[in-house]
Amino acid sequence: MIDFFVEVFDSLARHGLRTVLTLFSVAWGTFVLVLLLGAGEGLSNTASFEFRDDAVNSLWVYRGDTSKPWDGLPVGRRVQFYNADLPALRAEIPELEHLSGRFFSQWGGQKVSFGTRAADYDVRSVHPDHRYLENTLIVSGRWLDELDVEGKRKVVVIGEPVSEYLFRGEDPLGKWISVGTVPFQVVGVFTDEGNESETRMVYLPITTAQAAFGGHDRIQQILFTIGDATVEDSVRIEQQVREFLAVRRRFDPTDVRAVRVRNNVEGFSQIQRVMSLLRAFVWVVGLGTMTAGLVGVSNILLVSVRERTAEFGLRKALGATPSGIVASVVAEAVLLTGVAGYGGIVVGVLSIFAWRTLAPENEYLRDPTVHTGAALAAAALLVVAGALAGAAPAMRAAAIHPVAALRDEA
Repeated sequence: MIDFFVEVFDSLARHGLRTVLTLFSVAWGTFVLVLLLGAGEGLSNTASFEFRDDAVNSLWVYRGDTSKPWDGLPVGRRVQFYNADLPALRAEIPELEHLSGRFFSQWGGQKVSFGTRAADYDVRSVHPDHRYLENTLIVSGRWLDELDVEGKRKVVVIGEPVSEYLFRGEDPLGKWISVGTVPFQVVGVFTDEGNESETRMVYLPITTAQAAFGGHDRIQQILFTIGDATVEDSVRIEQQVREFLAVRRRFDPTDVRAVRVRNNVEGFSQIQRVMSLLRAFVWVVGLGTMTAGLVGVSNILLVSVRERTAEFGLRKALGATPSGIVASVVAEAVLLTGVAGYGGIVVGVLSIFAWRTLAPENEYLRDPTVHTGAALAAAALLVVAGALAGAAPAMRAAAIHPVAALRDEA
């Protein structure tokens, strides 16, 4: 066995420059593959990160203006939602899980103050289920509940940046702040998995805000989750919601401008399909680059076999078996691809690690990484590909006839 490997290394060392160039071509192919896999995973993480703030199994319904005449009513009529639409919608479509409305008393921010400190913050007036739609996380105190909505209580839940500015480290729970000119008692502080703008706001019970700011029973948005429903189910439910609201609010069910629906289930599914296609594309490009290197390995071995025709003929004349000759040539191929391939993988992984360290907050490639499974798959592929690259030269070497080889040398 020792003599076998000495022979393999000796054969490669005879043509040092050619061997080094072949090693580089294979290493470059695996290096590019690893980098592409890491970049693809980073893009996938970025796409998923964009959905971190909202429940991916949710649908958001927005008011619009009618673009088609209906039942004698004119075009351009503003569609309006009301509190009563929510329980009616839940009764009509049992698949709805968490359901909330939104009422905005003032667009673009509202003055929120405590003592002498005041600033403009977004004010959202919602139902208790809203926390499941925005992935709101309570840091201290509590969230809004049904009793707050039913009793029109003057309570508020504020984001961490709001608490830090208004209270400067003091415990805000139980204290009263003013939203506009109306006092509200702080019952909770929250954070959010989204960006900072999602925490720079305050939440009120929707009925309290409607009463305090002249909203009557109107709402601007309807939001709900649909559990584990499939994309097909979400499209069906979206159509049911549109038809239900069309009857209640009297507009053409085919008028997409009257009511707009953001289907996060469908949107997230589309992103996942795009990412799957991207991963497949990365593997195709990476494997193509690796194949170019493997072709080089096969070519160098074909040249090597031709140059060693007399050697193989003499070895067969002295009793060497075809399987032994095949094994030596294939071993050269596997050694070339193995050493170069593993080197490319190691350098690629280290490059991705350096990338993550130097640019940890990259907004386009978030947390690029190469999974262990992908690295092992690439490593196994290298061994198989190396054996295949050496197969043709090995069979040619094994087919050399001793007499013909020695006569050719002479």
